[in-house]
Amino acid sequence: MSAARLGQLPERRAEVAFVGRSNVGKSSLINSLAGTKQLARVSNTPGRTQLLNLFDLVDRDHGDGDVAVVDLPGYGYAKVPGRVRREWPEMIEGYLLDRESLVQVFVLVDGAIGPTPLDVQMLDWLRECQVPHTVVATKQDKVKSSKRDARRRDLAAGCRLEQGDIVWTSTSSGAGIDLLRTLVRGHLA
Repeated sequence: MSAARLGQLPERRAEVAFVGRSNVGKSSLINSLAGTKQLARVSNTPGRTQLLNLFDLVDRDHGDGDVAVVDLPGYGYAKVPGRVRREWPEMIEGYLLDRESLVQVFVLVDGAIGPTPLDVQMLDWLRECQVPHTVVATKQDKVKSSKRDARRRDLAAGCRLEQGDIVWTSTSSGAGIDLLRTLVRGHLA
């Protein structure tokens, strides 16, 4: 289900949101969590996600309901009309601050390049507004194994976190997907 405004989303008991810059891998990660490549639309074009997209991921392991994940439009560069891009901050901020069923935000940061100024701004804003969040580093497979320890230190420092506070993932290799799935389910239990 997709919505242009918060009021268009159905009432839920609990849901988590994925936020991050354009092309950080939000849709790919949602597909990996679901165990399919066809749930969330993936594109190389920045800004393909333009609405609040709600996905019900069936919890096959537990059979006790579904996992509600919301994919938010990416921040930063996007190949969309300026009018659309100008509407996103209000839509995203409204969702993150006013959605009563939102229990956790997963902030996706490109692990291969580290946090951008926009990522740091988002993290600072979430802290200031006391919105519960977890940083997820994507694209772990793009970092050479010989440089991973240094990249983990640098990324944690850039996000003002401890290394152990960041979940590292790769949709290509599947690294970290089970851990992230467990964290998502834990917030929705």
